[in-house]
Amino acid sequence: MKRIKIAERPNWKESAENLGFKFHTIDGEAYWDESAYYQFTLKQIENDLEDPTQELHDMCMDLAEKVVNSEELLTRLAIPAQFHDLVRTSWREGHPHFYGRMDFSYNGKGPAKLLELNYDTPTSLYESSAFQWLWLEEQIRRGVFPANVDQYNSIEDTMSQAFRHMKTALGFNQPFYFSSTKHSDEDKATVEYMRDIATQAGHETKFIALEDIGLNEKKLFVDVEDNHIPYLFKLHAWEHIFLEENGPYVGNSTTAFIEPAWKSILSNKGIMPLLWEAHPGHPNLLPTYFEKDPTSKLDRGWVRKPFFSREGANIEVCEPNGKRHRVDGPYTDAPYIRQRYHKLAQFEGNYTLIGSWVIGDKACGIGIREDSTLITKDTSRFLPHVIVG
Repeated sequence: MKRIKIAERPNWKESAENLGFKFHTIDGEAYWDESAYYQFTLKQIENDLEDPTQELHDMCMDLAEKVVNSEELLTRLAIPAQFHDLVRTSWREGHPHFYGRMDFSYNGKGPAKLLELNYDTPTSLYESSAFQWLWLEEQIRRGVFPANVDQYNSIEDTMSQAFRHMKTALGFNQPFYFSSTKHSDEDKATVEYMRDIATQAGHETKFIALEDIGLNEKKLFVDVEDNHIPYLFKLHAWEHIFLEENGPYVGNSTTAFIEPAWKSILSNKGIMPLLWEAHPGHPNLLPTYFEKDPTSKLDRGWVRKPFFSREGANIEVCEPNGKRHRVDGPYTDAPYIRQRYHKLAQFEGNYTLIGSWVIGDKACGIGIREDSTLITKDTSRFLPHVIVG
């Protein structure tokens, strides 16, 4: 695994804008960064990232089966009691899911270490799938790379397969709505990309802003024209839905939600101590426990994370040498976990995080983020990668 500097493509920003990738720059700073790329061997990809991702995903699915059958475990994951039946039913009836992302620390040597799961509302999908593949194709056409250079990236093809399966095998034959908040360009771009793939796979699709979803007199979810919403991909976390005014109506609605309610089991960081309890000593897991006192001083060599943190918010790190790091944020009203510190790989002063994608139960690609600090945030840069040898 190497980090290699490279010249940026001429006019790549114009290309990104034309393709709808308008969040390539955030607050004047680069988010998409093609001034360098990461290089892997095929063995590193297959043995150290793809295979562990698949194994860990299968372990997570086994654990979900255990959790839905346990009131105690559902409670430990801070899922409100009034929604236990919803979560349980969505699992037992086999409500389909679509995607997830695992975040790993990996430096090219030894086992990759799973830091957390993003299994309900993961982003960085478009740049992981379409835009970094476009970058590779253009660099090959320009003669920068030979034609046999590859990338671990079958994300778009696997997405297409998953959407076709929903239509042909699961009967998604009515309008399929895709939804995100009005206030996030990144979320809207992610949803529109997914919607485009679904349309190509044969679905009739519509976009609706989350804020525009309503209830009719029968307490069914409807769009702005009062049309029933039969299928809904919502880039909106279940822990928020559980607390919202319309949350109690989800259980009796006839809307099929993607992601389904059982994803609330895998989408909060409370799943990490349960994984460790179930598989202590697993080479891809870090010792992780439920935090008994989140107000206590964090010991050396540990990381404290809220169950529902996003983009590094409210995470606290104490390195083995006692140096402390913390990112403020809004996630202060939920339980916490404590995870053994494992330093992110560092290349030329940049801390590197690998996001490994699972689409429809299949490991299928990676995206790489880097930051000048130990905690990866929403502004951390995204860099492309290649496979050589």
